[in-house]
Amino acid sequence: MENTPIKLENFFKTACYFEGSLIFVAVVLGWIADINPFEHMHFSENAVMYGLFGTLPLFLMFLAMEHMPFPSVQTIRKVLIDTMAPGLHRNHWADLFILAVIAGVSEEVLFRGVIQPWMENLWGMSVGLIASNILFGLVHAITPLYAVLATCVGIYLGLFLDYGGERNLLTPIVIHSVYDFLAFLAIMKTYRAKQIDKEDNAIDQ
Repeated sequence: MENTPIKLENFFKTACYFEGSLIFVAVVLGWIADINPFEHMHFSENAVMYGLFGTLPLFLMFLAMEHMPFPSVQTIRKVLIDTMAPGLHRNHWADLFILAVIAGVSEEVLFRGVIQPWMENLWGMSVGLIASNILFGLVHAITPLYAVLATCVGIYLGLFLDYGGERNLLTPIVIHSVYDFLAFLAIMKTYRAKQIDKEDNAIDQ
């Protein structure tokens, strides 16, 4: 463990710093493209409600994948548990919520606040939506299937950007943040159950 690039005890802070730095990237890209990343981010009760509503299908899909026997799906599950859980399981649920919010805000400000409108301005709404989220999928490509799923999720978030007839970045931010938080909790639950099983097996032997 001493030779790992990121020590487990520093994983949470490193993840927060990395995700938070994406806001700086968004500001720089926005300056280059003459786009204000925060132009369409404003509080709205409807946006929050749409966001909470929009989280449900994604999280149900996540839970369903836990029970799918396909090797490619199981690989995603194993990678998430093996890479994230050891560094996060020491943290309180409130810490996981903070990380989820940071990730939700920063990634949405970058991809839905700058990159999607930038590509929409260049190539039109439909192509901009698809192209920006192919990029979103590629930067999440921990496996080929995960890249495809992330692209689909990105398109889903991009569509919710204009849900209700008004462009509001808050809606995909809520979806992204709440989904990540629930996924973190589910991953931690699975990881801790596995640790208990290992301890029980060690005692039996």
